[in-house]
Amino acid sequence: MRTASILTRRICALLLMAMLATPAQLLAQDVTSARLRHAAELLAAGNKERAEEELQSVLRASPGAYRALDLLGVIRILQARPTDAEALFSRVVQIQPDFASGHAHLGLLYLQMSRTEEAVPQLREALRLDPARSDASAALIHLWREQARAAGAAGDSVTALAVLTDARKLAPENPDVQLEFGNAALQISQWQDAIEPFQQTLRLLKNDPMALWGLARAYTGLSKFDDARQQFARYVTLRPDDSSGHSALGMTLAALERPEEARAQFERSIALTPAQTESYFRLGLLDLDSKDLDAAAEHFRHALEHDPKHAGALAGLGRVEFEQKRYNEAIDLLHQAIANDDSLRVAHYYLGLTYARVGRRPESEQELEKATQLEHQEVETRFIILDPGSANAPDIRPLKLPPR
Repeated sequence: MRTASILTRRICALLLMAMLATPAQLLAQDVTSARLRHAAELLAAGNKERAEEELQSVLRASPGAYRALDLLGVIRILQARPTDAEALFSRVVQIQPDFASGHAHLGLLYLQMSRTEEAVPQLREALRLDPARSDASAALIHLWREQARAAGAAGDSVTALAVLTDARKLAPENPDVQLEFGNAALQISQWQDAIEPFQQTLRLLKNDPMALWGLARAYTGLSKFDDARQQFARYVTLRPDDSSGHSALGMTLAALERPEEARAQFERSIALTPAQTESYFRLGLLDLDSKDLDAAAEHFRHALEHDPKHAGALAGLGRVEFEQKRYNEAIDLLHQAIANDDSLRVAHYYLGLTYARVGRRPESEQELEKATQLEHQEVETRFIILDPGSANAPDIRPLKLPPR
């Protein structure tokens, strides 16, 4: 109910803005125009009764005076008589189809009445006739952004992206629209489509943290790790106390084979947020790469203390057991990892290797085949922070958005 009330006040404000602009649009110099101008002035001053008297006088002399009907419709809106207002605005656009104000007011009224499917074509027509109608454009942008948010919340990022495409065409200089379009593109892994709107946001709002984060994610999705590193570095400069930023920067540094710098970022992330599960996991992966199995096991266990079902950490511990030739323990841990995330390729890969070591060939072949299938799927469904062809490449789930 509160949202509806806010929307009603917003639409009424937009109607008043359009109403105040009306006197400048009255070009004729006859008596009717003078009366219309006077009515508009009275309405702008808040005197609805006197304004209606003037308009009714005009309409008695000229029942088809569409400008008078339009202003009378505005009065009906202010009187909370939407049905009467609709009848008046509908008559206006029938009498004068090329009158932008009539279409704009009818569209705004439909929006106030939650008749969005009828509102959009009227507002579009108003803008076609008069591209400078800020009331119509503001209403459309507001409506499309709300629709995109609702679609995104329902998991329908394709619809959100389509709606925001219209908003972006209408308002290319609106940084919020650009940012929301970029985020919607990220949700369906359209990395390249996300880059330009984030860059546009940063042109309009220099060093906006959310745009930097989104741009870095898009670059990561395209395996442009150095570009991603630069954006995450800018982000942590702006938000040095955000542990997620340091963790993300560490991931790109690891991808660029700069392990010591990556380790410093993960450690900084943990110092800021001791329960930073992902950074412990990443440190464990670095330890595995450097063959420090004891340190790797310790870091994976720390991750599991905070998240006992962390599939990556379970798989990492399974790899440690595999390297130490404790195959039964490895099989148990890798099974746990798969139980929590059957799409974790590295778990299937090492489970296949472990089965081979203990002579369980059919099961080994099955797991290795599964790992191969997942490797092909990962190209389309998620991005990989290391070389996709490497058995050491961990899965990177889409990074969560930081707080605004």
